[in-house]
Amino acid sequence: MKIRKSHKYKVIGIMSGTSLDGLDIAFCKFTRKKKKWEFEIKEAQTYSYTSDWKTKLANAHHLTGEALAHLHTQYGKLIGQLCNQFIRQHEIKTVDLIASHGHTIFHQPQHKFTFQLGDGNALHAATGLSVAFDFRSLDVALSGEGAPLVPIGDRLLFSDFEVCLNLGGIANLSMEVKGERNAFDICFCNMALNYLTAKIGKDFDKDGKLARQGSVNAGLLKNLEKIYSPLRGKRPSLGREGFEKEMQSLLDDESVSLNDRLRTVCESIAHQIAQAVPKSKKKTKILATGGGALNSFLIELLQARLSPHQEVVVPDKTLLNFKEALVFAFLGVLRLRNEINVLKSVTGASQNSCSGVLIG
Repeated sequence: MKIRKSHKYKVIGIMSGTSLDGLDIAFCKFTRKKKKWEFEIKEAQTYSYTSDWKTKLANAHHLTGEALAHLHTQYGKLIGQLCNQFIRQHEIKTVDLIASHGHTIFHQPQHKFTFQLGDGNALHAATGLSVAFDFRSLDVALSGEGAPLVPIGDRLLFSDFEVCLNLGGIANLSMEVKGERNAFDICFCNMALNYLTAKIGKDFDKDGKLARQGSVNAGLLKNLEKIYSPLRGKRPSLGREGFEKEMQSLLDDESVSLNDRLRTVCESIAHQIAQAVPKSKKKTKILATGGGALNSFLIELLQARLSPHQEVVVPDKTLLNFKEALVFAFLGVLRLRNEINVLKSVTGASQNSCSGVLIG
């Protein structure tokens, strides 16, 4: 594909997170002015997964190679069909690119591989539009963690904030440290909270109401700390594999009431994030996005653990819910321009890279 350098881009960004909330689709406009990027989310929508697709995605890592390859194509086609629906619904006329994160099934950078479900070829065939996908594999091949990828967007689109915090399936942050972008995964967030609420047939704990009714269980809190304390020095990227191995059995302990488990996990998340954010005597603005930022109880717990100079800022719901889709759209723009979109300073790779496979 030819390198496309322009001052304006209209891109659809697509994100599916580990918490299985649904497929986030955002139609974004990017403008380059005086060496700075400006953005606007023109339209955005989340398409909830059917119970059938939730089951397929949740169990994809157990499939045979043949069945996984088939699901890869099926899911790419589903993304394409939902994109077409989104374009029709919002009467979108011009799209320069679709940039799709896909849905992470395997993430094992220590074994030099990562796999995001959702074949970009099938997506392209369904929409007829140019597609960028598989943004993680090149970085892993360059000995990086393949994550996090959002920090390039934090640096170039959200420089007004000292810290950008994402409260998704996994909580992570990014910030500038001595002229370099630093970013890392902190702890399991919605992945743990939603796993618990699924036990009573709920997708999530709205506003943290159930957690607010619970009490902290000292034993569970101590065991969660045992998971995270060894990670603070290394800050590896977190994934489903680690959640299942380290955390799931703790959350399955029915001798602790569900509300108490939710409360304890919220306290643990707030504690881990407060530990990760550098203490400062200067005013620090922390941009909190992702589904967890809608959990008002979790935000209260976090703010209480931070210093008085550190303010958690929860933006409007569009940005809050669609920041990751926005940033993947932006990664697509940088890929079109053949510019760096993955930073070695955050992934640990041997070099910066311009990542993503382009089709069409």
